[in-house]
Amino acid sequence: MRAFSELYEELDTTTSTNLKVAAMVRYFNTATPADAAWAAYILSGRRLKRFIGQSLLWRWLIEVSDLPEWLVEESYSAVGDLAETVALLMEGNLAAAAVVPDLPLSTWIEARLLPLREVDDEQQRVAIIEWWRTLPYRECFILNKLLTGELRVGVSELLVTRALAEVLKLERNDVTRRIMGEWRPSAEFWENLRSSEASASDPSAPYPFFLASPLEADPATLGPTSDWLAEWKWDGIRSELIRREGKCFIWSRGEDLVTERFPEVVAAAAQLPDGVVLDGELVAWRDGAIQPFADLQQRIGRKKLSPAILKEVPVRFLAYDLLEQDYTDLRALPLRERRARLEALSANAPDSLGISSAITASSWEQLANLRTESRARAVEGLMLKSLDSPYGTGRQRGSWWKWKIDPYSFDGVMLYAQPGHGRRSNLYTDYTFGVWSNGELVPVAKAYSGLSNVEIADLDRWIRLHTTEKFGPVRQVEQTQVFELAYEGIAASSRHKSGIALRFPRIMRRRLDKPAGEADTLSDLQAVLAAHRGQTRHEDPAS
Repeated sequence: MRAFSELYEELDTTTSTNLKVAAMVRYFNTATPADAAWAAYILSGRRLKRFIGQSLLWRWLIEVSDLPEWLVEESYSAVGDLAETVALLMEGNLAAAAVVPDLPLSTWIEARLLPLREVDDEQQRVAIIEWWRTLPYRECFILNKLLTGELRVGVSELLVTRALAEVLKLERNDVTRRIMGEWRPSAEFWENLRSSEASASDPSAPYPFFLASPLEADPATLGPTSDWLAEWKWDGIRSELIRREGKCFIWSRGEDLVTERFPEVVAAAAQLPDGVVLDGELVAWRDGAIQPFADLQQRIGRKKLSPAILKEVPVRFLAYDLLEQDYTDLRALPLRERRARLEALSANAPDSLGISSAITASSWEQLANLRTESRARAVEGLMLKSLDSPYGTGRQRGSWWKWKIDPYSFDGVMLYAQPGHGRRSNLYTDYTFGVWSNGELVPVAKAYSGLSNVEIADLDRWIRLHTTEKFGPVRQVEQTQVFELAYEGIAASSRHKSGIALRFPRIMRRRLDKPAGEADTLSDLQAVLAAHRGQTRHEDPAS
């Protein structure tokens, strides 16, 4: 546990990718197989489900801290993170207690944390308080993050695979595929991972997704349009559809197995031959046309799929790449060949299983004109893929580009601020913004990205000096600061006071030139919503 907590601190205190990779390599080279497997699991973005709710941890902290509750609350408000608050306040109790021997990370998780799920609140309380009293600050902080399921490590999966590839002496693409999907961390898994002859024997095992980069240059710099495949950028859930050994599996890009959520796609995939893997998009689809992503959210947000919701929000899988056929990996083939095979395979596909249409255009100007129709078609722009390109891993610039339309935007007033996480837990980085309605500001969006470190520090100072009220870690501020925010989509929502929900809101800039009274109104956003609802849905030519 100590070695992993030291690794976490190294990763959390540097922005250098090379230093992060070096730190992980050192850890994996010295860790036991079981610890290495659990570390790889956590570092690659997987998280254990919450063991204990924050409300219980808070109650137990008040009980054992020997401090007035108001002082604990002030400490939490200053720190902005419960796990760190507990670790800091309990650190002072270590002098009177014997520190326990350092246990392996795998022992902590398998012998201590996982059994917590099987005992009552009182047994949990006794065990956790004892751990608090005997763990140094760093390990206590990691423990609390694991308990609440909120341990986020500042490394990308690409960096993790770089480190693993170096330690295991394997190709990075091979490592990436081996850690895709669901797997149980164990010494056996690690030994299998390090085996040069190991393969993805699990029939459900997906391939790593190939990701496009934003196109910022003039598309004409890419060369002739004849060298590129143009498609609509569908507004759905990026997925892999796998048909192996008579079974169907559907993986989301977030590496969640979502097969049971889409029974109509599973039924359609039953008509595919075995040994096929398709890359594509799950979209809400009705009457030959894509529907808004908000409709798809209604479907995926249900715990139980009733016949009514299946009928109300039908789903279709639009395939745009063939990664495996007859159990043969096709990713090294050029796209033009993979596409030809995909078109032949999809010729007689059932309705719930289609192919993403290729857009025919003789010039970039013609494609640019088609791109202006994106919102009317309920898509996000165009995808441009080199016909000579293999199917890569991760975000490799040069052969796949996303040529998105400009986002929606509005000017909102900051209403609330709260601290961030990790290195930013002592800064106010998460903000709530509102627009005017009947002379009052109504909250419409929360955003935490888009500002530089310098801008965040400057805004943090302003927030502390212009707080009007506190609600735990949240500060209400003077309603004077205007920001321009971008967002990708808009939908009606009964869960929000404003009656609308914005998709992917983020900060574009701070409007120091604009007084709060000139910020946008709820009516402005409602007009965008009305226009969005009224847009014509165009049929996909390949449907």
